[in-house]
Amino acid sequence: MIGRRAFLRSVTQAGVLWLGIGPVMSAPADSYPSHPVRWVVPYTAGGATDVLSRLICQRLSERLGQPFIVENKPGAGSNIGTQAVISSPPDGYALLLTSTANAINASFDPSLPYDFERDIVPVAGVARIPLVLVVNNDLPVRSVAEFIAYARANPGKLSIASSGIGTSLHLSGELFKAMAGIQFVHVPYRGSAPGLSDVMSGQIQGMFDNVTSSFELVRSAKIRALGVTTQERSETLPEVPPIGDTLAGFETGSFYGVGAPRGTPPEIVDLLNREINAALADPVIRQRLGELGAVPIAGNASQFGAMLAVEIGRWRKVVELSGQKKE
Repeated sequence: MIGRRAFLRSVTQAGVLWLGIGPVMSAPADSYPSHPVRWVVPYTAGGATDVLSRLICQRLSERLGQPFIVENKPGAGSNIGTQAVISSPPDGYALLLTSTANAINASFDPSLPYDFERDIVPVAGVARIPLVLVVNNDLPVRSVAEFIAYARANPGKLSIASSGIGTSLHLSGELFKAMAGIQFVHVPYRGSAPGLSDVMSGQIQGMFDNVTSSFELVRSAKIRALGVTTQERSETLPEVPPIGDTLAGFETGSFYGVGAPRGTPPEIVDLLNREINAALADPVIRQRLGELGAVPIAGNASQFGAMLAVEIGRWRKVVELSGQKKE
């Protein structure tokens, strides 16, 4: 009888293993990472997203003993890189630098072949970067209130640049226009650098831009800053007041974090969250973030997930209010 029971138990266990269920499923997480990890940045190399990613990946490589390799996959408003990660196995070896673009596209682009909230698992926050409204030095305005008054007195004569249609820079301008009840011409560029160049030259009168790429131009008096888009002042431009001080309720900004494909084991998510938070707490990395005008985002994966949900809801309202949507 004992021999028959042992035989049946061994057959049952063999069947469970053959079906691919049971304790075997947790094995990959126990040895993670055992080979290089791809960190997909859905933007071109050289920008703030690239710098932030390489700082953190270097620290993760040192702490976890495997290379974390930055892989730039730009295009389609971050959708190419996002799709690449969503389509990867959920084993922790493909990570996505998530950003404001993902929160915007969730409502701005109805043709997306994926559901960002469903298909990406939140891992950890990285940083927030305020935007700033900058203008050409010859424009006769020195505050947000004066800019609004000038726009009302000169309808259709102002041109405002952005880094492209559907970006946080574009939609921040559209929200500002709707809330202030003014009109201006939107001029999209391929990136913020050429837009800033035309603001300096006077071909374009103003622009909403990330503090990261514009604060040096402001400090050197090549352009003038009127207001930041966050509720608090930026440590990088402490003399510039929030736009919300003049236009109550106005608030936007850029954020960056890390996501993984749906189904990634919770143990791997928790490990990555702890290590990314440890990297962000490092004084050298915090100093570099400060130099970029960025504020670290600390917290566990659930907290970052809650923040993502808030951002997606915030930008959905901006898209609805502005009437902007991808055609």
